[in-house]
Amino acid sequence: MIKDTPEVRLSKTISWLLRHGAKSEGLAMRTDGCVKVEDLLANPKIKSQNVDFARLQAIVTADAKQRYALLSEPAAEEEGRAEETWWIKANQGHSITTVEVEMKSILSIKDIPSACAVHGTSMAAWKSIAIQGLSKMKRNHIHLAQGVSDDNVISGMRRSSQVFIYVDVQKAIDAGIKFFLSDNGVVLTSGDETGFLKPEYFDRVVTAKNEVLLERSTTSDNVVQPIVQGTSEISI
Repeated sequence: MIKDTPEVRLSKTISWLLRHGAKSEGLAMRTDGCVKVEDLLANPKIKSQNVDFARLQAIVTADAKQRYALLSEPAAEEEGRAEETWWIKANQGHSITTVEVEMKSILSIKDIPSACAVHGTSMAAWKSIAIQGLSKMKRNHIHLAQGVSDDNVISGMRRSSQVFIYVDVQKAIDAGIKFFLSDNGVVLTSGDETGFLKPEYFDRVVTAKNEVLLERSTTSDNVVQPIVQGTSEISI
């Protein structure tokens, strides 16, 4: 197994702290998900890796999926200092329920630049997803990319995905399910009241080898019917 480089390990640590571990690590976080850079750099898990501001900037800039954002704010006069204050946040992916990341509401499929929303997963996970739907699990949202990796998508999907679930966003919106667009282009939804995006909102499901697992076709009565093909024995 190929080991992660020091920069990848550091990026994963930053991601965990900003998305999930701030509270347990004693990091003060604003409701918009921002943490003071000086506090992050002082955290033992980061400090032990000899990270300074320049290295942190390089990691944020180089991140292909644009997971993070750095923001600067002028110091308040009462603080008695002239220097600006730097903050860092994760653009999406939080399990911290108090975080309200700035997102743009998607009111129709036209609000998604690519007009596409797809979730990448494994073949093993698909077996349960085909029955119960996509779950936000411990996160605040289900993540959908605006295409697959071959379409130069930068965020919202793992490159190791074996199955691609294309979502009928408009159908889900019409049913009252809310969707949002994050700062780095990820389509987000918390699903229904139970935290699921049910299979009825899947438009097409294919494997990385382009085998069709599910495709919906319109009958003469304009009723959408699921067609299950390929090697999978799953039906919904």
